[in-house]
Amino acid sequence: MLLAAAAALLAACSPGKPAATTGAAAVKFNTDLPMTEFMGHVVDPAAFLYWNNSGSVITAEGEKDRYPTTDEGWDVLVTGASTLVEAGNMLQLPHRVREPAADWNRHAQMLSDRAMTARAAAEKHDKQAVFDEGGRIYEACVACHEQFIIEPELKANGPAQANPLPALPKK
Repeated sequence: MLLAAAAALLAACSPGKPAATTGAAAVKFNTDLPMTEFMGHVVDPAAFLYWNNSGSVITAEGEKDRYPTTDEGWDVLVTGASTLVEAGNMLQLPHRVREPAADWNRHAQMLSDRAMTARAAAEKHDKQAVFDEGGRIYEACVACHEQFIIEPELKANGPAQANPLPALPKK
């Protein structure tokens, strides 16, 4: 009897797994924000925060390095990447997932994974890795847009009807 009481006491004091939430009432997510606004107000600003603070630009005045020069500047890159990590998670919330769900979630997870690697590069102040990982984030975005925006648009409306190039001048 004493042994059973001691075991019960030990079990009660031992750290256990958090209680699992079950049922729809346990957790409620507000996913009312339209996808275009989610992208425009969450994903795009975070991505551009990262991309606009890395690499270089070439202008008429010459090449300008855009990498941070202070710890605070590098933290801006960390913030952009961190937001993208969580944006990938938010894209997988109920009522935000698009079909086919497995593909959608794969793209969202890729965004989170690549952003986490980009975050680590920014924390190390590694210019080359920041540049490379920024490109990998871009590739993740393009792959998702290709499948969930461009292909459905082409399927629904066909290719663009207008000639995208100006006419060649006649000789």
